[in-house]
Amino acid sequence: MTHLPAPTQLDGWTHIYSGKVRDLYTPADGSDATLLVVASNRVSAFDHVLEPPIPGKGALLTALSNWWFERIELPNHLVSDESTAPEVPAEVRDRAMLTRKLEMYPIECVVRGALTGSGFAEYQRTGAVCGIELPAGLSDGDLLDEPIYTPAYKAPLGEHDENITFERSVELVGLEIATALRDASLQIFTAARELAAARGVVLADTKFEFGRDRETGELVLADEVLTSDSSRYWDAAVYHDESLAAQDRLASFDKQIVRNWLSANWDKTGEPPVLPEEIVTQTYERYRELYVRLTGGEPPYAPVAV
Repeated sequence: MTHLPAPTQLDGWTHIYSGKVRDLYTPADGSDATLLVVASNRVSAFDHVLEPPIPGKGALLTALSNWWFERIELPNHLVSDESTAPEVPAEVRDRAMLTRKLEMYPIECVVRGALTGSGFAEYQRTGAVCGIELPAGLSDGDLLDEPIYTPAYKAPLGEHDENITFERSVELVGLEIATALRDASLQIFTAARELAAARGVVLADTKFEFGRDRETGELVLADEVLTSDSSRYWDAAVYHDESLAAQDRLASFDKQIVRNWLSANWDKTGEPPVLPEEIVTQTYERYRELYVRLTGGEPPYAPVAV
């Protein structure tokens, strides 16, 4: 994978980790109760972090996560009283979440309301997804009668996550926690799918991450939630237009524009090419369109290159 750029140094905070998109910081005073989760403007595809970043992407994804957190009736990781933690620096405030530090579960909680992507590929091979048998004759993009829970094991850094069965998740975290993760994920997905449908959007699939509150032991929703980077959304009107080709019907509100351009302009050897300005702009507009469709308002932050 392409090397990540050096993280931004923030007053009052110590950088501890960078992923493809997010940077994590802990208070520089050594306190251990909070984390600062900063969404960068980085964009990745095919295991490479690409250049240039997408201006405004981090702020938009953070705003959309916060919008969903307000509508999900489960505890989440956001710190409600910011006076108990170091101040969030102004240069990242629009794309940062001040969060509780949790004991994270090593399960990526994937819920699928449609059969597509890696799930459809597995179905073609086996007739099932993560051990869940599905009816014969399904096509790419078909909606499922009921959403299915298809967890993945969060592999150590540098390794790929592994799709697993529910029974395997029980072996990893125990029956009580595995059941709680499954039930919470299906509950959130079902409510989110209904809200999205009312706004003309199909929520095809998503992934959640949960942790354990270190003091109370309660299950807590963490990380980003129901964003373009963690979910697959389709335009409902386009999806139901059977005159269109499958590729057009299943165009998602995410970085698929980037993947398509790379596939057409790069043989996946060596370093990937720099993204053209029009691809950067189109990608941001696709993210922005989903935000507007779901929330009914414009993103609260203007794009600023970081």
